[in-house]
Amino acid sequence: MEKKSFTSRWAFIIACVGSAVGMANVWGFPYKVGTNGGGAFLLIYLFFVAIFSYVGLSAEYAIGRRAKTGTLGSYEFAFNTRGLGKIGKIVGWIPLAGSMCIAIGYAVIIAYVLKALFQAVTGSLMSVDTNTWFESFALSSYSVIPFHFIVVAGTLFTLFFGAKSIEKTNKIMMPLFFILFFILAIRVAMFDGAFEGYKFIFKGDWAKLGDPMVWVAAMGQAFFSLSITGSGMIVYGAYLSKQEDVVDSAKKTAIFDTIAALVAALVMIPAVFAYKMDPAAGPGLLFVTLPKILQDMPGGQIFAIILFTAVIFGGISSLQNMFEAVAESIIHKFPSIKRAPMLIALCVICFGIGVNMEAISSWGPWMDFVSIYIIPIGAVIGAVSWFWVIKKDEIMDEINMGAARKQCDLWYNIGRYVYVPMALTLCIIALSKQISF
Repeated sequence: MEKKSFTSRWAFIIACVGSAVGMANVWGFPYKVGTNGGGAFLLIYLFFVAIFSYVGLSAEYAIGRRAKTGTLGSYEFAFNTRGLGKIGKIVGWIPLAGSMCIAIGYAVIIAYVLKALFQAVTGSLMSVDTNTWFESFALSSYSVIPFHFIVVAGTLFTLFFGAKSIEKTNKIMMPLFFILFFILAIRVAMFDGAFEGYKFIFKGDWAKLGDPMVWVAAMGQAFFSLSITGSGMIVYGAYLSKQEDVVDSAKKTAIFDTIAALVAALVMIPAVFAYKMDPAAGPGLLFVTLPKILQDMPGGQIFAIILFTAVIFGGISSLQNMFEAVAESIIHKFPSIKRAPMLIALCVICFGIGVNMEAISSWGPWMDFVSIYIIPIGAVIGAVSWFWVIKKDEIMDEINMGAARKQCDLWYNIGRYVYVPMALTLCIIALSKQISF
């Protein structure tokens, strides 16, 4: 593994931020703030992010580094400390399958964004009826195949050289993502009526604090946004040097991921208020509402290009993580399989299944299944494995390896008695109510 390690802590953090920053921030977070009470949802979300990053994300980094491999090997290692390695071999496939399922849906969404970018560049996006335009491909099967292929093939190309390739591409994509969205946020702040959007984000409907479904939605968003799926971040931990502080790295990942989510919300929601549109418009904010706003903006075509370019950067960096998690795990499990053929096979599977989901009628249920079942179940399986299955000495030794400030029993107890029960309880509520995250 050492030959594939990241060159520094910041290179590792940028890669992890790249994985975390994506559709969950740009597409999911703004509309969930809009549909769940604004500031009330934000407060609950930040609460979950603080706990999940401190114990959940750092534990995934630590177990990946401890086991020196990806998802399958890490679960086998964790369960083997209790003499239950055979169970671990089976359990690890569930969150790993989740990474692949997320990648399939993600690639379709990014294909939509790439189509939007292409039409922004040509100028045709600036004169269409955005609702009709979106329905023209979202409700039609096999409508964005060329863009879908470019997304999958482009992600494949960036992955051929392992951690070093991920590091190099994210050093470019992540700074550009933040710069582009900050530019948009500044422009939106100049809109008349934008202040009402800021009030909505930071004031909100505090009665929502008593709604358990808002807590469930915030929990799911925190898991999704931080890429805590019981799989994806494990492989990045396997690339981390023993001299690095995993808890500090997890905190920094969470900080930058949260900044990305807030900046996306500060672009979309004030713009929606300025144009007297519905902040609870749902996923259509990105593909219907915002393009309409951009059409009416001075210099809207330029800002449309900036917006969709930034979203693509975030999405591709997340896809990198999902493919890497699956590829590294299977290669470790079956050493005779070479990296390049494995990545190509995964991309063929992703593209092959994804092209049949380009109609919203099939893509929607797929992402509902992933968000309602796969992501929370994978996250809970991981949480239980790191805080109830693996021996305490193993995880604590790895958490404190390279740490400037050693973690004591408090870290472990928060993970075991707060993080796990909370995630498990809210996961059960979500499953029973079939609430989409």
